[in-house]
Amino acid sequence: MEIEVVGAVIVQDGLVLCARRGPGGDAGGSWEFPGGKVEPGETPAAALAREIREELGCVVEVGGPVTTTRHVGSSVVVVLSTYWCRVLSGSPAPVEHAAIRWLRPDRLDELDWAPADLPAVELVGRSLA
Repeated sequence: MEIEVVGAVIVQDGLVLCARRGPGGDAGGSWEFPGGKVEPGETPAAALAREIREELGCVVEVGGPVTTTRHVGSSVVVVLSTYWCRVLSGSPAPVEHAAIRWLRPDRLDELDWAPADLPAVELVGRSLA
C-alpha cells in the first residue's frame, strides 16, 4: 500500500521548525517536518495547510517544493512531498507532537530524523547554509 503525505519546512528568523513524533508506530520518537496524509480530493498544498492548523495550531503559507521522496516502511510505502512554508498567523505549538524545536539549518543533523525526512533534511541544510 502507498500513502501520499506532505511535510512543512517552516522557516522563521533563519531557524527551521522540527517536530518530534510521539512514541509508538513507525519512527515513533523521531523528528520530522510536520504534516500528514493527503485526503482524497485535496491538493498537497491544501492538505499541508490543514495538517499544520491541526497539528501546530497556526496558519502557514505553502510555498514551493523542497523534494519528494519514497520510503518503504514496514507496512506501507510513504511518498513524502515537502514544501517551504512560512507562518502567517499564530505561533506553532505541539498539539499532536511530543515536542517542537527551532534549529539553525547547520544543526538539523543533530536530531534523530524519521527515515522518510532525511533527504529533505539534507536539502534544507544545504539550501539555507
